[in-house]
Amino acid sequence: MLRFLFPLAVSALALAVPVRLAGAQDIDTCFAIADRVTSGEAVSAAEKEAGHKACQAALAATASIVQKSQIQEADFAIVGRPAPEPK
Repeated sequence: MLRFLFPLAVSALALAVPVRLAGAQDIDTCFAIADRVTSGEAVSAAEKEAGHKACQAALAATASIVQKSQIQEADFAIVGRPAPEPK
């Protein structure tokens, strides 16, 4: 009986703990700089660095896969996509 109840209790606890989402300020900064870059607006190197750091902090702070994908796309807009690996 205990073998059945233990996984059930662990599952219930896992569902009770909310998924931690990234800080609103980091996400706002990340997306704002990415929007400016993609719209062709002039963005200084310092602003790009601040946007990149905000994106990295937001990536580290969130557990949401969807949010991580959105933040990573914004970061790619700011710093560019990584070079493809040689085959």
